Amino acid sequence: MATLVSLNVGMPKNVEWQGKTVWTGVWKSAVEGPRMVRRLNVDGDGQGDLGGHGGEIRAVLAYQVDSYRHWQEHFGRDDFAYGAFGENFTVDGLPDHEVCIGDRYRIGTAEFEVTQPRVTCYRVGMRMGEPELPSLLVGHRRPGFYLRVITEGMVEAGDEIVRTRVGPEALTVADVDGLLYLPNRDEEKLRATLRIPALSPGWQQSFRELVDKTDEASGEAAADGVARPGWTGFRPLEVQQVVRENQSVVSVLLSGDNLPPYQAGQYLTVRVPGPAVRSYSLSSAPGGTAYRISVKRDGLASSYIHEQLTAGMTLDVAAPRGDFVLEDDDGPVLLVSGGIGITPVLAMLHTLATDGKARPVWWIHVTRDPAFTSEVDGLLDALPEMHRYVYTHGRPTPDELRALGIPKDATAYICGPAAFMDDLRELLADSGIAPDHIHTELFGTLPPINPGLIGQTVVPPHAPAGEPGTGPLITFARSGLSVPWSEQYGSLLELAEACDVPARWSCRTGVCHTCVTDLVAGDVAYSPDPLEPAAPGQVLPCCARPADDVVIDL
Repeated sequence: MATLVSLNVGMPKNVEWQGKTVWTGVWKSAVEGPRMVRRLNVDGDGQGDLGGHGGEIRAVLAYQVDSYRHWQEHFGRDDFAYGAFGENFTVDGLPDHEVCIGDRYRIGTAEFEVTQPRVTCYRVGMRMGEPELPSLLVGHRRPGFYLRVITEGMVEAGDEIVRTRVGPEALTVADVDGLLYLPNRDEEKLRATLRIPALSPGWQQSFRELVDKTDEASGEAAADGVARPGWTGFRPLEVQQVVRENQSVVSVLLSGDNLPPYQAGQYLTVRVPGPAVRSYSLSSAPGGTAYRISVKRDGLASSYIHEQLTAGMTLDVAAPRGDFVLEDDDGPVLLVSGGIGITPVLAMLHTLATDGKARPVWWIHVTRDPAFTSEVDGLLDALPEMHRYVYTHGRPTPDELRALGIPKDATAYICGPAAFMDDLRELLADSGIAPDHIHTELFGTLPPINPGLIGQTVVPPHAPAGEPGTGPLITFARSGLSVPWSEQYGSLLELAEACDVPARWSCRTGVCHTCVTDLVAGDVAYSPDPLEPAAPGQVLPCCARPADDVVIDL
């Protein structure tokens, strides 16, 4: 017989952590007497990060007494108090390897349904003073699980826990947790997760994407359908030609032996003396024997390309990469560009003009200084159904955009300054195009994902404070910053944070892969080892340290 040993609650509060302030509800403590459990939580309880915790699907977190014993032995500690793992229900029984997603249980006068394993989150490690705990919870197959409230009611420590229904597919909490976070997935079980109605929508979406990747994987293509970089690090390519497109843009034609193919919309990362590293879209038709990039003069790297690069020289180049690519289908296409953002959509236009599919195409370009005019004219004239709109003064208004007659089932590709892309994305969504049909490319820093942090100010990336390091050179390609490594940092993520380089993370221990980014050049070592390795050409900055000079796409 399973029993509710302790009922724990706690409201969110600010906690100082590593020089930052975290808003978190992970601090729970036991309460006496009965409490009402409602659709969203136990009376007197709350969650700080509603993106990953709480809400109707994750109203109550359960953790087992047996796991407490396990961790006391593992860490050699005897100071644990119920609620220390952030759980509302400390239970005797209901082990993760027996409880199934979709099981229902009656406790007191309330009834609950198991919806998902615990989300791997750095805050449980922060609460316990054990930073690697998020990884260990998964690796030791002891995550705990969330419950949805089916029937509201009163619960109290000492209540018996009675199973009232068995979930479909018989996939346990430990099974499902491992399917998401561990390698060597069982394909049959992976597909079975999609047949469990009780599984939370977020986890269903993650498993649907994993199933899609499994279906798409073939040959040398990556599981995500995008070819992996054709070589590691940088290699010198010969400059065949430098062509001036207008007063501020030049195109560079690059050649080399056995250049791998690329997809329309991908980019090259180049390194120039200084050193400086920048990424530039491939602007020519895929499938040729050379690569073309088109560069607007706006900084150190571009100044070198404009002023010093000539035919016959070489340029250090990383392999084509990027997932802002033209999808292979037959529906209508909308290409939108602002300024030099024309380059990746120009490559897409080359593909559309030659693939023989005759898809309806809308071309919207906003620029004060036109470039590629005759090239674009020739490509658009080759399309049987095309619509061309060039704005040299301002952007299209909502009314103008609606008047263009863009089909609501069109797939849109937008490239340009961040504010431009945000505005056009919103306008297109308002005009009826589905958000998942609107794709954008951003060469600048990506928006950070830092769950729970509050009071963060946006600061341009900079060298870290204090004495410079003496280790390998770390280059954050999107931020245009190169700094030497110092052993005072535990990971590349910690160095990025010291430099105010926007980063994405959640578990900080190599479990969730939220931080995954392209490893453009160099090699890393991991501590701790991630539970599932990053794909070739990628890195998990949260637990990676440089083995030599490194360039990462942050």
